[in-house]
Amino acid sequence: MVVVLGATGTGKSALALQLAQRLGGEIVSADSMQVYKGLDIITNKVSPQEQRLCKHHMISFVDPLTTNYTVVDFRNKATALIEDIFGRKKIPIVVGGTNYYIESLLWKVLIDTKEAPHPGPSASGGEAMAIDRKVELEKLDGPELHRRLSLVDPQRAATLHPHDKRKLSRSLQVFEETGISHSEFLRRQQAEEGGGPLGGPLRFPHLCIFWLHAHQEVLDQRLDRRVDDMLANGLLEELRGFHRRYNEEKIAADRQDYQHGIFQSIGFKEFHEFLITEGKCPPETSLQLLKKGVETLKQVTKRYARKQNKWVKSRFLSRPGPNVPPVYGLEVSDGSRWEESVLEPAIQIVSSFIQGQQPAAEPLRIHGDGTENKRRLHVCELCDRTIIGDREWAAHTKSKSHLHHLKKRRKLSCGAAAPAPQNQDGGPEADKELREARPAEGGQQPLESNA
Repeated sequence: MVVVLGATGTGKSALALQLAQRLGGEIVSADSMQVYKGLDIITNKVSPQEQRLCKHHMISFVDPLTTNYTVVDFRNKATALIEDIFGRKKIPIVVGGTNYYIESLLWKVLIDTKEAPHPGPSASGGEAMAIDRKVELEKLDGPELHRRLSLVDPQRAATLHPHDKRKLSRSLQVFEETGISHSEFLRRQQAEEGGGPLGGPLRFPHLCIFWLHAHQEVLDQRLDRRVDDMLANGLLEELRGFHRRYNEEKIAADRQDYQHGIFQSIGFKEFHEFLITEGKCPPETSLQLLKKGVETLKQVTKRYARKQNKWVKSRFLSRPGPNVPPVYGLEVSDGSRWEESVLEPAIQIVSSFIQGQQPAAEPLRIHGDGTENKRRLHVCELCDRTIIGDREWAAHTKSKSHLHHLKKRRKLSCGAAAPAPQNQDGGPEADKELREARPAEGGQQPLESNA
């Protein structure tokens, strides 16, 4: 099975299409927003013309008003499709950027709390009840969810931020409906033969994974141009039409929800103010809201691309273990060299896999700090913040806001004592003293986690 990873805007769909045509494969989309009908431009779906060039799966089949379609539903449908593709002696090519959708296909990492048919809009009982329970829990505030989870699954609670309502609710749901803690489920998965730090064993043993990556400044420029292209291709008309069909009634009834279903899509909520005020405010105000929406969309898209790349590095490149498949990097910064630097190397690597040979290209690997704990929970009482992960904690203790609070506390504790020596801009000497003081004054000791 071929898997094409990469940040939005790196050309994943283009490579998948070319590989499918050359190798006789079929494409399985792993994008959480592309499963919904509508918003084709903003979710960057492949065009109808491209879909006719080879078979595409998992695109535009869920009603946009469905809010209880889950990654479990996706996993069940997509794995059955992949097995069918294998059965027809073809190569499944998974492409997408939704991290947990891809993980659900590669590893045994999900927990089915209920066995039931797919929950459509009118579903009742079974899985629909499970989904409703999670939504019900999400109505509580984060600290209360964290407190409840700490009582029944302290190990899991120690790895989750008190404001991460989705994960907290899901872990509580798992315990309530199975009587087994989420931590215990994860431990059992990891203990299975072939399991490891990422979860249970790999579902498919012969994986050829590509990571398309580009220099950050090049990718940022490309993403800005892509937003401009979306506008030129009719983005506003698409948003207006979708808003009229599906969103106006929800807003009027105060039932708008940008946390579930297709309304989570990057690009829809960013234009919320523009859509609900268009025609009801002066043209200059509407224009300003439109410009604000465009700029916000560009910022959020670039932020999401960084998050996608961070996930690849964290989950694939810096994690040793038997259940972490090799990843082959393809540099896509120079679009004019696509054939020689992207397509042809990819073809050669896949051909080696098909022939049962080791590819000539070396897989990527980042040798991280073996002592780093990515899920350790730290509490900074000084800044009143909770931080997850050793690396994030180290970055926080060096941040301007933390140093500012540290300096403020020092002044208060010193009272009328002479100020610490510093140069004219208050920089190096003051910073050195703050760094030396940080271990004692930086906040509470980290809470250890075995997760």
